[in-house]
Amino acid sequence: MRIVVADTGPLNYLALIGESELLSQLFEAVVVPEVVRDELSRGRTPQSVRAWMDSRPAWLRVVPTPAIPEDLQQPALDVGERAAIALALSMRLDLILIDDRAGTMAARTRGIAAMGTLGVLDRAAQRGLVDLTTAIAALRATNFHMRQDLLDLLLARDRERRSRE
Repeated sequence: MRIVVADTGPLNYLALIGESELLSQLFEAVVVPEVVRDELSRGRTPQSVRAWMDSRPAWLRVVPTPAIPEDLQQPALDVGERAAIALALSMRLDLILIDDRAGTMAARTRGIAAMGTLGVLDRAAQRGLVDLTTAIAALRATNFHMRQDLLDLLLARDRERRSRE
C-alpha cells in the first residue's frame, strides 16, 4: 500500500459513481492540496461530490497547496493539476491520480507515474473489488470523457481475466 496524491478528476468521478472507497482499498492514503479540495467543493461541482467532500473519509488528507515550481506554470495545466503535481514532487511520491492528458504528461516527465479514473477502476477490478463493466456503465452516465479504444481494451482484458477465474 502506498500514499498517492490526487487531482480533482479521479476523486470527482469516483465519488459520482459511488466508488470512492476503492481508493482506501488500493492505497494507504490519498493526499490532496487545498486547491483540489476547493475545486471539489465549489458550487458548480455536483452536489453528491460536494457532500462527499464535506464529510470526507479519514483516508483523504488535505494539505496546504505547495509553491508551484516555475516549470509547472504551463497554460495547458489548470491550478489543481499544477498543485497536485507540485505536491507529489514535494512529498517525493511516485504516483499521482490524474485524468487530464497534459497533466499526465507533465507528471510523467517529472518522474511521477500517473493513473486516471479508468486505471483505478481497472486495478480495483483486477483485485476483485469492483465489477468493471458496471463501474464503466456508471461512468458513462457522467460527463467523463473516455477513449473508445482504451475502453474496449480494458473491458476485453477484464472479460479475459474473469473467464480464467
